[in-house]
Amino acid sequence: ERQDWARAWAKLKTYVERVGNARVPYGHREGATPLGQWVAEQRRAYTAGQMTGQRARRLEQLGMVWSLAEERFQENLEAAKAYYEQHWTLCAPRSATVLDRPLGMWLANLRRPGALDGHPDWKTALEAVDEDWNPSWPPEWQRHYAALRELVRDEQGRADVLPGVTVHGMDIGKWLARQRKPEVWQALHDGQRERLEQLGITPLAPEPETPTKPTTTPLGAFERGVAALTQYKTREGHLTVPRGHVERLDEGTEVRLGVWLTNTKTRRAKLSADKLAALANLGLNWARA
Repeated sequence: ERQDWARAWAKLKTYVERVGNARVPYGHREGATPLGQWVAEQRRAYTAGQMTGQRARRLEQLGMVWSLAEERFQENLEAAKAYYEQHWTLCAPRSATVLDRPLGMWLANLRRPGALDGHPDWKTALEAVDEDWNPSWPPEWQRHYAALRELVRDEQGRADVLPGVTVHGMDIGKWLARQRKPEVWQALHDGQRERLEQLGITPLAPEPETPTKPTTTPLGAFERGVAALTQYKTREGHLTVPRGHVERLDEGTEVRLGVWLTNTKTRRAKLSADKLAALANLGLNWARA
């Protein structure tokens, strides 16, 4: 058995020297030796605690990875590094593929809550490539930010990124103009604003409020009376209006305020609640409920 094991180990060594790794496909044969099956059997023995330390060390010298999940992670991590070199972020779209691997979907799955439970080393490895690989904000925002960051770096300072400046199919200038809108800026996460500020990006000043145009809608009889009474109270300081008094409004309309006030009080029971409230707000006690 020892001789058989030693011969299979030698076949694996030959495979590693030729291919560069110990990831042998299950169906692969090295000559007459079913090397893929043998490697799988070594993994099972190691996991079950049935392998001696000496054999384990000899296999590890050839680059043996005991966990297939760990092996797949390392392979995908290499693809992630390649993607980052080109795109400056690991917030890849779900459709992204690198080195024939569905990298975008793999990263999206790892960003799911609890996906890295039990694998703190995986999280550390991803953060070593891109500390913002799993941001608190949408990955799409991070992709645009990463492209902007590289543009600013290439310009050695704040770049004039205008709408129409496109990177990897993204209109970074248009995106940046939107981020600087005061209402959009305020809605951003604190971390998003901090990153933009580090690039010298600040929000635009709020646009001055447009003065409210005076209404041109003609006032009704009641509204004219309220306006006249308000004007009278502001000037005279009280609401005791002589019956024959006529109040002239700013636009030139004359209101027989004394008569209007007497008639309005007489028709109190027929006034709507909002009209009574308007009169009560002016200080007419009889208009109160």
